[in-house]
Amino acid sequence: MSDDYKDIINLPHHVSSKRPQMPMLDRAAQFSPFAALTGYDDAIHETGRLTDKKIDLSEEEKEALDRKQQILMERLGDHPALTVTYFVPDAKKSGGAYLTKIGNLKRIDEYERWMMLTDGTKIPLDDVADIESELFRDMF
Repeated sequence: MSDDYKDIINLPHHVSSKRPQMPMLDRAAQFSPFAALTGYDDAIHETGRLTDKKIDLSEEEKEALDRKQQILMERLGDHPALTVTYFVPDAKKSGGAYLTKIGNLKRIDEYERWMMLTDGTKIPLDDVADIESELFRDMF
């Protein structure tokens, strides 16, 4: 097999006098993998991403949250420190995720049903699963 190329093996590499040489980066790009299905990898990743279902609270848990909100309303001027666990619906598929936010309470709007922390985070009251605070230590 090595005898087949004896006549050309030691010849110099051809360099075109009419066209400039292709940069190495562009040469490498022509051998990169071809994605025949654009967006397929993203779709697979999205399908595999897990979401949680929103938990329906019992009547006792709802009553406890209402009592906690009333205590917070009474101490609103003190901007009490609290930890809120709440559900955030997923924008792309059913379900969502539970997030826990630590901060100080700034405002509660009972009419529009949301609470705002001092950092500007707005949390819908209907999505709150739990509220923890030093104010509730004697309550339960």
